[in-house]
Amino acid sequence: MLHQESGSGTTPPRRPTRRAALIFVLLIAVICGAVAAGGLWSARSETDRALAAHRHQVTATTTGPAKDPSAATWYGTKPQAVAPAVWEQPEHVRRSGNIHVPSRTPEGRAVTIWVDDAGYPARPPGSAADRALTSMSGGVAAAGVTGVTGAALVLLVRRRAEVHRLAAWEREWEQVEPVWSGRLHRDSGAGNDDD
Repeated sequence: MLHQESGSGTTPPRRPTRRAALIFVLLIAVICGAVAAGGLWSARSETDRALAAHRHQVTATTTGPAKDPSAATWYGTKPQAVAPAVWEQPEHVRRSGNIHVPSRTPEGRAVTIWVDDAGYPARPPGSAADRALTSMSGGVAAAGVTGVTGAALVLLVRRRAEVHRLAAWEREWEQVEPVWSGRLHRDSGAGNDDD
């Protein structure tokens, strides 16, 4: 790429506009990620508080051995076996049903489970670790989408500006080149050979 020389014989300093624009996009992406993470944390905390008000831990007693987990029985990150059990809900009403238990749990084993207000097995309220993971994942995703979109826009605008700049340079060169190369003088005095 050719640099125009100034009168002192040095090239003009390059403007750091592209770097500044990308740093600005990065800053916006970080801010968007932080806002998204904070919003997700607040929303998930509120949901977990509401859920915790309707979840209760009770002790269930297995009435049969645990059945090995099938491929369709996944609870959390590890497969859970299922066993028949009995338990009392908080109002001392006796309930029975199948519950998730560790593999090879024998009959008569006491297992702590979560139940809803009606006394049926339910998922536990979320933990702080679950909220943190959800918030961080959402924040990183928001920052990534914002950063990629912003960087693409910066590069697109830069490319369009470069195309316009080169087109203007070509137009100017078409005016200057005949005079600079001497072609204008040769063409003007030679006459026409169309006779």
